[in-house]
Amino acid sequence: MLNLDDALKFAVATARESGALLRDYYRNGVTVKYKGEIDLITEADHASEALILNRIRSTYPACAILSEESGASANSSPYMWIADPLDGTTNFAHGLPIFSVTLALVVDDVIEVGVTYNPIYDELYTAQRGQGAYLNGERLHVSSAATLDRALLVTGFPYDRRTNPNNNIRQFTDFSLRAQGVLRLGSAALDLGAIAAGRLDGYWEFKINPWDIAAGCLLVAEAGGRVSAVDGRPLNLYARNVVASNGPLHDEMLAVLTPSRETWPFLPVSD
Repeated sequence: MLNLDDALKFAVATARESGALLRDYYRNGVTVKYKGEIDLITEADHASEALILNRIRSTYPACAILSEESGASANSSPYMWIADPLDGTTNFAHGLPIFSVTLALVVDDVIEVGVTYNPIYDELYTAQRGQGAYLNGERLHVSSAATLDRALLVTGFPYDRRTNPNNNIRQFTDFSLRAQGVLRLGSAALDLGAIAAGRLDGYWEFKINPWDIAAGCLLVAEAGGRVSAVDGRPLNLYARNVVASNGPLHDEMLAVLTPSRETWPFLPVSD
């Protein structure tokens, strides 16, 4: 049985080490390449991932790994490390200091440990299931916003939004007409951390990947919030959709999403 306290310490150390590497690249500049029309990648993504994978393979060689640039390992272990070595690459490449490294440990499809680190602001979010969520060691609690018209929301958009009409723009409009404000910050991991910290009140996104949200979803839940699929069913990390909130807003957010169901850019996982 893997010790979860040790796993959290490992994730913290690895995230800090990777974050220091990203900080150096950020200050010195990077070469940008394109995976798609608007989907960027830099040498910092690769260097950060290489560091993380090396640390995991050295310390937890029996664990499976799922990472953004390398995909999934062939290992069928019930213990899986999920990593995004640089969440917010577009921000990073433009010199905007809203990006992070994020790691989670999933055991039998349950998120047990989550860490997200913004190396520019030195903000470290940590969570272990049943032990609460923390920012730089301070216990986190979600906001008390009770209605959407008093809520500050955040979201993101899929990379194929120029060619796929089902692209979250209708939903962005729907929420913009109901909420106090809707932001697009460019790092899902930090979006979720901000909800856990009570800085933001709700988040939704389609076509999002498990490495972007695994740690953040645990942070929100451990800070007293609620996380689900966009249709209200329990979160499935691999279904590529999520709603996260402080709790009181959750049903209202789901109600805003439901009328546009025919434009959701994914097929809901069947029961």
